[in-house]
Amino acid sequence: MRKVMLTGDRPTGKLHVGHYVGSLRRRVELQNTGDFDDIFIMIADAQALTDNADNPEKVRQNIIEVALDYLACGLDPEKSTLFIQSQVPELCELSFYYMNLVTVSRLQRNPTVKAEIQMRNFEASIPVGFFTYPISQAADITAFKATTVPVGEDQMPMLEQTKEIVHKFNSVYGETLVDPKILLPDNEACMRLPGIDGKAKMSKSLNNCIYLSEEPEEIKKKVFSMFTDPTHIRIEDPGRLEGNTVFTYLDAFCRPEYFPEFLPEYKDLDELKAHYKRGGLGDMKVKRFLNNVLQAELEPIRNRRKEFQKNIPAIYDILKKGSEKAEAVAAETLRDVKAAMKINYFDDLELIKGQAEKFSE
Repeated sequence: MRKVMLTGDRPTGKLHVGHYVGSLRRRVELQNTGDFDDIFIMIADAQALTDNADNPEKVRQNIIEVALDYLACGLDPEKSTLFIQSQVPELCELSFYYMNLVTVSRLQRNPTVKAEIQMRNFEASIPVGFFTYPISQAADITAFKATTVPVGEDQMPMLEQTKEIVHKFNSVYGETLVDPKILLPDNEACMRLPGIDGKAKMSKSLNNCIYLSEEPEEIKKKVFSMFTDPTHIRIEDPGRLEGNTVFTYLDAFCRPEYFPEFLPEYKDLDELKAHYKRGGLGDMKVKRFLNNVLQAELEPIRNRRKEFQKNIPAIYDILKKGSEKAEAVAAETLRDVKAAMKINYFDDLELIKGQAEKFSE
């Protein structure tokens, strides 16, 4: 079986460090292994419109922001197909067919959908498009016969529902769709990076993000405002690591080579944590170290982004070509789906012949 990877992001703003450690960094690593026959990276504008229907300009303007972040992080259009979801109309048709395989009560039980509805205060006024988000995501994944889908932990319920749809379709119509494998970050801290305020989820809408393209002074300002241990009042007080945002970020970003460069009095992160836990280490010293780490990680990304910004028409050309390739692949899957469902009337010559013979008798 061909190895195919599919993943993507909603264009509702620039991408932040949560996107990076949760999925984007891993995508680049997987892309560069050469292990995949095809890689599709989607800018999910149609899904973004499900809760931004009254502000399409927001989605329209952020297409290029997400594309620039992709390229700056190392996604290579020679190795990965970057495309825009709405430019592949086959995805809408697949979603429509899959809707018959999912109950309303099952969608209501989806933890990710429930959490997102609560966060957006939709309650009884849920847009139908947003409510059926998991079905749309199943169409995106199956359209490209994806075998691997790298996602953050919060997306696991969505992928589980995709797998349910695949199994249901194949049991009713015969083996047609590919069952995808969920690929989570291998670093636990990366599964769900908290916001700088210590909230469980980093979110553009909560304004608790550090963006990949952020300037050095803004990064420093945000790091120095980060939530730590509220009981660690004096330097000599023992500190807690659990729920301490600064140490969670160090778990996600710190590499061994940063200690000789930025904090040579410690040999590694374990030694730094041990000192903090027993007391005698101030929060500001740890924050200064984290700031240096993040600056080192994000500077090359920011610089590459500025280079790509010099030729925006070329970025749109990459997206146009990628969308054309994506549509061609999705069209093949749609043909398979319609054949399995026996709604490929004009392609089924046996059907036409049989009906002609029936009415000629």
